[in-house]
Amino acid sequence: MKTSGDRLKALLLECNLTPSDFAAQRRITPQHVNNWFKRGVPLARLEELADLFCVRKRWLRSGEGPKHPTPLVCASSASSPPPLPPPLLALDTDMAHLPLHHVEQGRLQALPGHYQPLPRRALEAVQVSAEKAICLGMPGNNMAPLLPQGTLLAIDRGFTRIVEGECYALLHNGRLRVQRLSVGQNGTLCLHSHDRLNHPSERYTAYQRRVQKLEILGWVFWWSCLHPARPG
Repeated sequence: MKTSGDRLKALLLECNLTPSDFAAQRRITPQHVNNWFKRGVPLARLEELADLFCVRKRWLRSGEGPKHPTPLVCASSASSPPPLPPPLLALDTDMAHLPLHHVEQGRLQALPGHYQPLPRRALEAVQVSAEKAICLGMPGNNMAPLLPQGTLLAIDRGFTRIVEGECYALLHNGRLRVQRLSVGQNGTLCLHSHDRLNHPSERYTAYQRRVQKLEILGWVFWWSCLHPARPG
């Protein structure tokens, strides 16, 4: 694959996308896509397409370096502690009761008397303080099939630092959203969905975040959902 056009063609094959389907999804003409195959991806589109296909912009442009972003590894001490058992499977009667919230008139509101119990050992395993954790319902379908609409989510209000690729709950103009986050050039906040074909990535400058009241509520550290219907 000598050109960015060759690499784009290969990415479409990996995703089982025809050039026509891709053109329709990006709202461009099939001729545009054919031109990109022949002449290379325009510089103005590189970052957008790299985000869409989860590849590095440099690799898409020149073929150099790793194809995919390097997975983030949490910092740990030189001597790693022994692995913990799956925390939610631990036999434990000491439960923390996380209050359920919803968004009403653009603000988080607790639902009195509604709680989701989770083992305190599970929270300790991911270093979440029970006093700073709440639960919310997944508001949309942009994270399907990972987080179907209606999924119960546990949010760590004490962790709002952006770790690339992690899921966060947000308030955006008074509307609850759940997205993967990353930081782009010049500190731009990038919002990514799991279903990227139907929900393209979005970017917001610091000024746009202030004007649109885009607030990071916290890190999504747990979720649970039922199958929508019984098979057969």
